[in-house]
Amino acid sequence: MAEFNPAPSKDMYYVYVLKNRKTGRLYYGYSNNLDRRLSEHNKEKRQELVYYEAYKAESDARKRERGIKKSGQAISALKLRIRESLL
Repeated sequence: MAEFNPAPSKDMYYVYVLKNRKTGRLYYGYSNNLDRRLSEHNKEKRQELVYYEAYKAESDARKRERGIKKSGQAISALKLRIRESLL
């Protein structure tokens, strides 16, 4: 059986949620390089990674990101799922 490795992989695509430490505002995004993208975000603002999902297929990650950004229901469900991380 394969060992679980939560470290970001170059073969994965990520949908992530950042929280602005000052305002509490959430940002939803997608990337194939989570470490690089977080570094880019933190050059301008104090962002904290509060959640991410990993996908093997880029199309799945893009669909998920679009769904979160366009659907109030998807955002509400996600916020409920990660409510402790948002505190």
